Amino acid sequence: MDIRIRKLVNFEEDLCWEGEREAVPPLKQFAVAAVVRNPWAGRGYVDDLKPEIRAFAPVLGKLLTDRIIALAGGGDRIEAYGKAAMAGLGCELEHASALIHTLHFGNFYREAVGAKSYLGFTNTRGPANTQIQIPLMDKNDTGRRSHYLTVQFSIADAPADDELVIAFGGATGGRPHHRIGDRYQDLAELGADVSNPASL
Repeated sequence: MDIRIRKLVNFEEDLCWEGEREAVPPLKQFAVAAVVRNPWAGRGYVDDLKPEIRAFAPVLGKLLTDRIIALAGGGDRIEAYGKAAMAGLGCELEHASALIHTLHFGNFYREAVGAKSYLGFTNTRGPANTQIQIPLMDKNDTGRRSHYLTVQFSIADAPADDELVIAFGGATGGRPHHRIGDRYQDLAELGADVSNPASL
């Protein structure tokens, strides 16, 4: 059982100015994506997705992790991270979700950057050239709002109707000149349990 990868895409940008001030150092944001043929395409409703998940998610997880670590210049350079999947118009949204919402995919990236938090995500459907949005958060602290970022890019010819786009995103820091505090400050002001962010 082999997965057909039509193309691999890298995206990167350096944000040098924000809010009329220079960003020192510039914020680097980047993403890597694989455009793959949907392994469930043309098969009608497939009840058990696990065989393909176990076969393909680790392949994509390792491949994309290796690429994004190389793009960033090392796992320690990545402070914020996330993942995304986009299904072509002829695919179930569940098919895109299946390949990213498994530890067989995300743990490669999580371990490579030494993360403690979960990977933020989007799973969407659209035609070729639809914007892919990858929400990012601090790899160790989900309440650190400075690192709430979104990597945005599109692929002119993907996804085709029978394709999936699978992607990882990352950033070397938080928003330049961030100044809105974090979740824990809000919890303290509201008299909630700061040690339990789920209390509100």
